[in-house]
Amino acid sequence: MPDTPRIAIVIVTYNSARVLPDCLSSLTAGARGIRLSRVVVADNASKDDSVALAVRAGAVPVQLGRNAGYAAAINAGIASLDLEELDAVLVLNPDCRLRDGALAALAAALRPPGRGIAVPRLVSPEGHTHASLRRAPTVRGAVAEALVGGRRAGLLGEVIYDPRRYERPGPAMWATGAAMLVAVPAVRDIGPWEESFLLYSEETDFALRAADRSWTLWYEPDAVIEHVGGEAKTNTMLAALLTTNRVRLFRRRRGRLASAAFYLAVLAGEALRAAAGRRTSRAAVVALVRPSRRLRALPE
Repeated sequence: MPDTPRIAIVIVTYNSARVLPDCLSSLTAGARGIRLSRVVVADNASKDDSVALAVRAGAVPVQLGRNAGYAAAINAGIASLDLEELDAVLVLNPDCRLRDGALAALAAALRPPGRGIAVPRLVSPEGHTHASLRRAPTVRGAVAEALVGGRRAGLLGEVIYDPRRYERPGPAMWATGAAMLVAVPAVRDIGPWEESFLLYSEETDFALRAADRSWTLWYEPDAVIEHVGGEAKTNTMLAALLTTNRVRLFRRRRGRLASAAFYLAVLAGEALRAAAGRRTSRAAVVALVRPSRRLRALPE
């Protein structure tokens, strides 16, 4: 990567007019120290002013014409770029805001050979560090999470909660996909993001495929990006999609016996929480046991 990295940003939008202006306005400070070659807003047929706001801010709109999902929009946005003129591409949620110098810190993290993806410290608007790093999904982890919950599952759980881990840079298996800087050689080698997931697990799939091809995902705490997020915690439709996609992804990568065990562990965990009154878990249980109720396309 040259002394002044050349980076493009792909922001995925769907009715994002409420948050997009803050995201776009943060890019000037966030891109300090790098050459920001292009900002693309890949829009999933928003009915609000997302596209108009993008144009007014100088971004290049790529309109998919339908709500095709996060991965499809990323693929369309990347396809609009000339990768020969770039060193890396930042994939970004519209409810993110870059802190000063965030992109330069991420780009520096990609310099060592073998690093294909760099992810930042994600913080809430109040400054709280999100638990954004993940371990590979396992049956043992799913059982532990079902019995005691994700935070209490400790080293067996998929989510890394230890606050000390977020104070130091280092490799991770995968991370929340709200902000990912991907080196162009890795973009080419890993291939397109998997569009069938619609939302959730596409970043897991992408990171695990990167690891399959010996690319390292690197966490860089000096790169700080604010992220609001959290809709899957309250939206029953999204919670069900998140849960079923976890099971689908595991099935894609593991054998029948392990996949059946993982499914039963996830189902048991959601059933326990549904019995305790959690609406999102009830929706997840229905989607897990009744395939006909699973979301096949995102609402327009």
